[in-house]
Amino acid sequence: MGQILHGSARTTAAVRRAIQHSQESLIVLSKRHGINPKTVAKWKRRTSVSDLPTGPKDAKSTTLSMEEEAIIVAFRRHTLLPLDDCLYALQATIPHLTRSSLHRCLQRHGISRLNRTIKEATVKRYHYDSHAQLTAHLHDFIDAYNYGRRLKTLKGLTPFEYICKIWTIEPDRFTLNPTHQMPGLNT
Repeated sequence: MGQILHGSARTTAAVRRAIQHSQESLIVLSKRHGINPKTVAKWKRRTSVSDLPTGPKDAKSTTLSMEEEAIIVAFRRHTLLPLDDCLYALQATIPHLTRSSLHRCLQRHGISRLNRTIKEATVKRYHYDSHAQLTAHLHDFIDAYNYGRRLKTLKGLTPFEYICKIWTIEPDRFTLNPTHQMPGLNT
């Protein structure tokens, strides 16, 4: 099986091992292998023939504070919502949060691949003593979805906000004013 080298690599593990075990001068080895004498010196000093990891030692965000990352991680672990839903829900709390910074944060903490359906959020997660309890919980969940969940396909609006927006643009398409259908004290 072949060795995978990064784009700038000029030496293989075999060449590095030969450099480490050789007693010849840096100049002779650099000419033989067609590499810089500094590269030869570097591999002579090392005890291993593998490349050292690059990048920061401690992965951390340049845009999010530790507190903001803690909020994001706790929110995602509690709700198990998809990435875009987390983004729309958290942007009110963290205004400078972008989709990419949210995704990188979730990757750093190992929770980037969590998706949740209505069935998983309700039926599989809770035990219901009666069918009435299940029906009430599903009704509450669907209301929260329609009135609170911001959707990417609706450009960050909830389904109810989108219907109200369309009603203001084209009221002829509706038989009832959707703002009168909002749940609350008058229902």
